[in-house]
Amino acid sequence: MVMAVVAAAALRSSSTRLSRLLPGVCGEAWGHQARRGAVLRVLPFIPTQDPDVIKKMPEDFRAVYPEFLPGPKPEYRNRLREKLERQDMLARRSVMPIPEFYVGSIMAVTVADPNASGKNNRFVGICIQRGDAGLRAWFILRNVVDHQGVEIKYEMYSPLLQSIEVLRLEKRLDDELLYLRDALPIYSTFPLDMEPEVMQEGAPVPVNPIKVQLKPRPWHERWERKNLQGVMDLGLPERFYKKAKLHEKPWEKYDLMKEYRATIPEEEQADIFREISPHYPLMESTRRRGKRKRVLPSIS
Repeated sequence: MVMAVVAAAALRSSSTRLSRLLPGVCGEAWGHQARRGAVLRVLPFIPTQDPDVIKKMPEDFRAVYPEFLPGPKPEYRNRLREKLERQDMLARRSVMPIPEFYVGSIMAVTVADPNASGKNNRFVGICIQRGDAGLRAWFILRNVVDHQGVEIKYEMYSPLLQSIEVLRLEKRLDDELLYLRDALPIYSTFPLDMEPEVMQEGAPVPVNPIKVQLKPRPWHERWERKNLQGVMDLGLPERFYKKAKLHEKPWEKYDLMKEYRATIPEEEQADIFREISPHYPLMESTRRRGKRKRVLPSIS
């Protein structure tokens, strides 16, 4: 009993010292639960109210650097961990540039592979999905090699990655391209020696309006139940579309709380941008330099 009281007192004193050293971030790391009778004080997060800080945040910050913004689910939030992860992400970007890319961009990724002949492996494919935040950010590339669909999931900040190149910077009509698994192979086939395509510096990212044709059923998912913009007419019987209407949720476009739960507040986004703002000019110069590299080979 005496040891439990001493441990509780030590835990209180250590959390108090940490709260003085890291105000505003340690409360969430230490204070959501009571341990052996020791109730830890939670320091609430107070976002910035300075309108100038919000105005300085670029409009494309969330689209170009989405992994710097944490996930919106409060049960997975830990601001101390998020702050340390952003520091690691900036350190990783100073060693290996990570270019701007979107779902639908054609990319080439080189990873260290001790079993390969040159101790590295390079894969070219189209980005069909990207997700998560922080050091857990990932993306999936797909290509058809020898009539076989190949997909590789890369951890964006993995130390095994040696380079990430964008061969064709573009967007698609849908946020995910998982339906390419059920599409004709021609839409997912790219040469492994594909050269970077020309893109003028400062030009907006083009949106590819192509509509792919799916193979006959069965499919991996019920694509008729999803509001897909980049797919041709599925050509299914009428009963499939009637069942799909039963699963529609037209009221969600009026649900403001759904949008609120899917994003973090703008004030907190401004705080994150203010934190990484000393490194932002270098990140932007690296981003522009990558675009110039795609233009120069075609000019010479």
